[in-house]
Amino acid sequence: QVLLVESGGGSVQAGDSLRLSCAASGRTFSSLAMGWFRQAPGQEREFVAAIGNGGTTAYANSVKGRFVISRDNAKNTMYLRLNTLKPEDTAVYYCAARSTYFSNDAYTTAPEYQVWGQGTRVVVSS
Repeated sequence: QVLLVESGGGSVQAGDSLRLSCAASGRTFSSLAMGWFRQAPGQEREFVAAIGNGGTTAYANSVKGRFVISRDNAKNTMYLRLNTLKPEDTAVYYCAARSTYFSNDAYTTAPEYQVWGQGTRVVVSS
């Protein structure tokens, strides 16, 4: 059983940066494909970024060029660097994981993930 714990959220001004972290435990982290999703008030959860177990990445168009996803297998941790934040980036950000052994794919839809963290809130003021 994988346990995911997010951290790093907060309240910032437009144009600021944040780094979110997702610490994983309970399974070999290097075998996991990981992703970030977010949910704004009154809206559905949406894909933000994903990284395969070999480092393949994928981004939503809305964050491409501003957000950077990365992973440190030695620390069992995934990161999301949020640059040039906008008020529309305000949401609860969730990390997700799925087991994968023979694929380096970055998975971009929520049903493809098996385990979710509790979320960390990001608020961007204009």
